[in-house]
Amino acid sequence: MRFDVITLFPDLFAPFLTQGITRRAYESGQVDVKLWNLRDHAEGTYRRVDDRPFGGGPGMVMLAEPLERALGAVASARADAGAPAGPVVLFTPTGRRIDQALVREWVGGPGATLLCGRYEGIDQRVIDRHVDIELSLGDFVLSGGELPALTLLDAIARLMPGVLGDEQSHLQDSFEQGLLDCPHYSRPELLATPEGELPVPPVLLSGHHKDIARWRREQSLALTARRRPDLIAAARAAGRLTKADEKFLANLDSGTL
Repeated sequence: MRFDVITLFPDLFAPFLTQGITRRAYESGQVDVKLWNLRDHAEGTYRRVDDRPFGGGPGMVMLAEPLERALGAVASARADAGAPAGPVVLFTPTGRRIDQALVREWVGGPGATLLCGRYEGIDQRVIDRHVDIELSLGDFVLSGGELPALTLLDAIARLMPGVLGDEQSHLQDSFEQGLLDCPHYSRPELLATPEGELPVPPVLLSGHHKDIARWRREQSLALTARRRPDLIAAARAAGRLTKADEKFLANLDSGTL
C-alpha cells in the first residue's frame, strides 16, 4: 500500500513516521509513504506556489501549475514502480468526514496520492481535473492538509498485521463495533488520592470472563448513549444491538440503573 504525499512541509511527517508503534507499518513497507515537496515543482527564483485569488478577497490560492506538475510526477513514479494509480485525495472542510468505516475500507487497498492544501485552498481546476475524493477531519478549519493526512495514515497503519502488540486489540476500539469504547483500568488496585482511595471496579477483579464482558458492553452502551446517541441510533438501525442491549438501554433511560 503506497501513499504519495504532496505537501509544502514534508519535514512535518518524519517524526510521525519513525516514532511510536505505528512505525512498524512504515518500516515493514506495509504502508509505504513517499513525500513530495510541492516547491520542487514550482518555477522561478522564489519557487512560488500561491497567488492572489481572481475576483479579489483575502488570502492566497495555491497555483494550478505546480500542482499539475507534482501530480504528474507522482503518477509517473507510481507507474514506474508498478504501483496502482490509486485515487487522488484532497483534504478540505467540504469533504467526507474520516471515520473508522472509511479507514477499514482503505486497509489492504492500493493507497493514494494525498494532496495537502494550504492557504485559502487550491485552484478549483486542479480539483476538477484530478481529485477523486475529498476528506475532512470534522467541522473546523485547519491551516493545511498535513494533520488530516497524518491522521489518516496513522489510523490505517495501526490496522496493518503485526503493528499492534495484540492482533485483537483494535476490535475493542471505539467505533469498531459502532459504539464508544468502555473505560479501562490497570495497577494499582487502589489508587491513593487526597480524596481517598479509588478502587478498580470489583467485576474486573472477579475473574468471571462472562461478567466482565457484560460489564464492558454495558459501560460502552451507557457512555455511547450519553455522549453519542447518534451512534446508538445507527447501531440499532444496523441490527447490531442485542435484546440484552436494548433492555439495558431501556433501564438506563428509565433511570432504574
